[in-house]
Amino acid sequence: MSAFLALLAAALALYLFVYYALFRVPWCRSKAVLKGKTAVVTGSNAGIGKATAMDLARRGARVILACRSRERAEAAVYDIRRETGNNEVLFMQLDLASLKSVRAFAETFLKTEPRLDLLINNAGLMGPGRTEDGFGMVFGVNHLGHFLLTCLLLERLKQAGESRVINVSALLHELGSVDFATLNTHKDLVTGQSNWHSFMAYCHSKLCNVLFTRELANRLEGTGVTSYSLHPGVIDTDFGRNMSPWLRMLTLPIAKLFFLNSEAGAQTTLYCALQEGIEPLSGRFFSASALREVSASGRDDALAKKLWEVSERLCALA
Repeated sequence: MSAFLALLAAALALYLFVYYALFRVPWCRSKAVLKGKTAVVTGSNAGIGKATAMDLARRGARVILACRSRERAEAAVYDIRRETGNNEVLFMQLDLASLKSVRAFAETFLKTEPRLDLLINNAGLMGPGRTEDGFGMVFGVNHLGHFLLTCLLLERLKQAGESRVINVSALLHELGSVDFATLNTHKDLVTGQSNWHSFMAYCHSKLCNVLFTRELANRLEGTGVTSYSLHPGVIDTDFGRNMSPWLRMLTLPIAKLFFLNSEAGAQTTLYCALQEGIEPLSGRFFSASALREVSASGRDDALAKKLWEVSERLCALA
């Protein structure tokens, strides 16, 4: 029995060490009040997007939940209004897998909302499939849809003065690359639809988030608009809903043991959105509410510029 207890104690100690060393994140301590300011949060009907929207609503912001599912988003609006007492929380339809939908969202927003202070590009997925425009689903949603959305809303962001664009990326960007030849021939950054291809597509898309943030910061220098990318932590959400059933079953025990909940996962996003004094760090990458260096590819300004130009062409902006 004593040997068993010793083994149990050792296992618990290892679990606590791994959890606190690798997975726990510090809480955002900002006291910022956002009364009179407007935020758009994509993918905010659940998970870290909803937790982010909840926090911003508590601070008095007008919060737009930019989501694909009307039913889920309206349920989230109800929850956030009830929890925060803030009735300036509303849903606007946005399907990032459709460039037509992105344009329609931007048109509606620009007609109805006089200001934009925070654009939080939070939505993301991993899985197979194609967008309405024929792009790989992961590339199309995680990068291209957000790229177009940001470009269409840039003038409204500039009008607000001190505004920010937050792109939720991941540490897995370090495994990513951007192969323009593959993108040209397959309308995707991978050549297949297997689980491995889906995983690598996710890594590539997260590198695109980092590069987009970097080039955006370069182009917006001196405008008052700053941009940041981040790793939110490893989160236990329905993010993997597009993964195969066996892969979800494989990751479930690990998720329940180690992964952060949605509120904890929103903290670095909130840090980038609210923290005073980080404006000189525009274009940089954050993890656990602290500056973190990115991969060599993520620091490649020439690659970032080319991705921007190719993305403009793919979105018919160029």
